[in-house]
Amino acid sequence: MRKKILFFILLVFSIVLTSCHFQKTTNENSDTLAQKPPMGWNSWNCFGIDVTEAQVKANVDYMAEHLKQYGWEYIVVDLGWYIPSSLNTWTFKVQNPQQNMDEFGRLIPDTLKFPSSKNNNGFKPLSDYIHSKGLKFGIHIMRGIPWQAIAQNTPVKNSSALAAEIANVNDSCIWYDGLKGVDLSKTGAQEYYNSLIELYAEWGVDYIKADDMSFPYHESEIAALSNAIKKSGRPIVLSLSPGATPVEKINHLRQHANLWRISPDFWDDWHFLHRQFELCRKWQSFILPGHWPDCDMLPLGKIRKTGPDDYVVENMKLSKEELTDEYSRFNNNEIITLMSLWAIFRSPLMFGGHMPENDSLTLALLTNSEVLKVNQESTNNREIINRNGFIAWLADVPGSENKYLALFNTNDISGEFTVYFDSININHEIIVRDLWDRIDLGKYKDSVSFVISPHGAELFQLLTK
Repeated sequence: MRKKILFFILLVFSIVLTSCHFQKTTNENSDTLAQKPPMGWNSWNCFGIDVTEAQVKANVDYMAEHLKQYGWEYIVVDLGWYIPSSLNTWTFKVQNPQQNMDEFGRLIPDTLKFPSSKNNNGFKPLSDYIHSKGLKFGIHIMRGIPWQAIAQNTPVKNSSALAAEIANVNDSCIWYDGLKGVDLSKTGAQEYYNSLIELYAEWGVDYIKADDMSFPYHESEIAALSNAIKKSGRPIVLSLSPGATPVEKINHLRQHANLWRISPDFWDDWHFLHRQFELCRKWQSFILPGHWPDCDMLPLGKIRKTGPDDYVVENMKLSKEELTDEYSRFNNNEIITLMSLWAIFRSPLMFGGHMPENDSLTLALLTNSEVLKVNQESTNNREIINRNGFIAWLADVPGSENKYLALFNTNDISGEFTVYFDSININHEIIVRDLWDRIDLGKYKDSVSFVISPHGAELFQLLTK
């Protein structure tokens, strides 16, 4: 009997230790990163697959000089860094596109686009440059293994497996044919993902945007990538794309990712922005430090400098020529709505324009510390009113009874929007501060009421004392 009791005690103790170890691993590798929504720049909106090292460095220099002090820190090179310049943003969606890769079937930078990557340097020189400016470096990757690796049957590093043995050749991204899925039931499959992160860690990568992962949801490859990051020991933020990511995968997402897209690609047309309100409401209960629902990049400032892809042309119903090398098509009201929603929802903030060509309004948006504080520090963010095209969001100011209040008019005409204080548990006089204009509007009792322009927004702090 004593032996049975002792065995039971040891069994329970072993389970507890295992559980604690798993929790520690999860916390150390994901929960400790991205404690606030990441803020940075991504090359896709302005350069598509055509981005070059010189263009990246120009944006690095701009961020370091003008934005770093406000919390902007990530520089992310999006899709196409391994694609030769013989293909461009308009033509890259072809069967079996040419891509640069190493002897282990891992994609490497195109040396014409990124000259410092010559002599097998990879992204290390560019990463060093970014780090020297006090910023962090990120890259976009696609799910899977390159088609050339399968065709050439390259070896998987640190494994006896070959590329063709771990590939699922019938599993392809529907919009980019450069890679095939990896079958995680095969020997060498996890080792392939481990080898990717080993390479990226050598380059000094701090952030990975992994595409073709979350819609449709590829659970095993998300876990494989996440586990590879944990194994590497390097703190790398993991962002999943595209959307809409399924809400029912929230537990798996929190275990493996730091942020994930809630929508398909977002661009500068009102129908894209209007759609986000419903998606934000759907995800509002799942906002958590270290694990952020992501509204997508900010297509503001100078965008599409080298032209759009077919998705943009199709969805914006304009010609390729009309959409090339222009400032955002959002009007000023819509720009404020966009930034206010991303702030009150606490979405990651990834600016998409070519920053050296920022106009004064765009720079003002990115350096409004009071608005950025809503995004970085608020809590209990939730939609409280959605009626006749008028939407209100409320959030708490940590350590106080103060609130943040965002008011939106999604209608095509101006309208008056009233919020009664008893509906938000305020029963005394307050001071209302306009966060965009950075001025106190005065004392209010019982309610606030504002006329809001079509597609416009207001963002306030409600000061209770």
